[in-house]
Amino acid sequence: MVVGAFPIAKLLYLGVRQMSKPVANRIKAGARRSEFFKNYICLPPAQLYHWIEMRTKMRIMGFRGSIIKPLNEDAAAELGAELLGEAVIFFVGGGCMLLEYSRQAANSRRKEEELNETITSLQTQLAEVTLTTETLDARLREVNRQLLFFPAPTKK
Repeated sequence: MVVGAFPIAKLLYLGVRQMSKPVANRIKAGARRSEFFKNYICLPPAQLYHWIEMRTKMRIMGFRGSIIKPLNEDAAAELGAELLGEAVIFFVGGGCMLLEYSRQAANSRRKEEELNETITSLQTQLAEVTLTTETLDARLREVNRQLLFFPAPTKK
C-alpha cells in the first residue's frame, strides 16, 4: 500500500503560526509590566502611529495645521503593546510564507532537474537507436549488394 508523504512541513508552519499568538500575548503582557520595555520599545512606535493616524484623519476632515496631542502614557503603552503583538504575528506569518515559498521553489527545481535528466536520457537513447538503425541499414545494403552479384541458381 502506497501512502503519500504526510505534509509535516505545513503542519509545523501551522503550529508555529498558532504559537505566535500566545507568544505575542506574553510579549504584550511583559511590555505592560517592564518600564524599560514600555518606555523604549512600546511608546515611540505607539506615539508615531497615533500621530500619523490623527494627522491623516485631520487632513481627510479638512483640518490642516492642527496640533496633535500625544497619547497619555497608559494608552500609548497599550497601543504600543498591541502594535508589538501584531508585528510579532505578522513577522512569524511572513517567515512561514517565505519558508513555504523556498520549500516549493526547491521542489520545483528538483522536479525540473529530474525532467531535464529524463530528457537527456531519452535523447541519448534516441541517438543510440539512430546509430543502431544506420548500422543495420548499412549492413542490409551490403547484403543486398552481395545478393545482386550472387549467381542465380539454374533449374535442371
